[in-house]
Amino acid sequence: MVIVLNSATDEHEFYCCGSKVLIKNGDVKVLTEPRIVYCPLLEAFYGVKKVDRDIVKNCVKMKIKGFGFCCGSRVFDSSMVVPYGSSEIISTCMRDGLLDCAVTVCEGAGTVISGNSQLVQEIGARLTGIVRTTPIGRIIEYIKSKGGVILNESTAEIDQFKGVVKAVELGFKRIAVTVTCFNSNSIEHIRRFEKEKHVQIAVFSVCNTCATEEDVEKILTGADVVCASASKIIREKVGPNALMQLGVAIPVFALTKLGKKLLLTYLMNFDESIVVFRTSKMPYVVEGRGPIVREE
Repeated sequence: MVIVLNSATDEHEFYCCGSKVLIKNGDVKVLTEPRIVYCPLLEAFYGVKKVDRDIVKNCVKMKIKGFGFCCGSRVFDSSMVVPYGSSEIISTCMRDGLLDCAVTVCEGAGTVISGNSQLVQEIGARLTGIVRTTPIGRIIEYIKSKGGVILNESTAEIDQFKGVVKAVELGFKRIAVTVTCFNSNSIEHIRRFEKEKHVQIAVFSVCNTCATEEDVEKILTGADVVCASASKIIREKVGPNALMQLGVAIPVFALTKLGKKLLLTYLMNFDESIVVFRTSKMPYVVEGRGPIVREE
């Protein structure tokens, strides 16, 4: 594909494989060591068996070249990429009528409020945890053309609580919001606002590879659906509290009845064969199937 570079100075900081990565004016810099040594998804997508800084950098460059990540030529593809990905679950539940809006994040735009289920999947299909970003005109134009509302077009601000407030102002009542572990403080504010406004908020805790003990406390008290990512602490502390688990290699946990309902609705629309069984102990783990995290 032809990569459309951004005309203004731009910076996009995000996590990939537990590494903090910066793209500045098209140049990729891996700022921290990856937390992950091995990831089954990375092997499936890129054929990578061992993760290091060079691998992270190469994977990001492949996303730029192949999908226009952080570029004006960004590909918006609604294909279902990850079997139990948050955008896949949210967009499916929007189409099925359980949700009427999603507050998500897109590089080049920041926090996005959308009632368009296809746009939600187009944004999230290959996205990673965005820490901060700057505006990219073509991305903003595309999102707006599909009915998406951007929290702050001039700054591409990322603030999921403000996004939820905006969604309610726009008239939405059943809202899904994605919250990364490094923004877990917003969960408490979202829950307080939900009670004040008498709306339904489904909190999806995502990008949890680098989650801390403090993050886990906030996630346990406020999230409906939790992606374990490559986090050992999420598996150990959140997994036992789950009502339901999707997947084994990178499990997704439902912590509430709403979360369970959303996952079951997604499975009703899932085309592949599945197996369901009871277990007396959560999480359900199969040795050798999950990511391998670097020793501290």
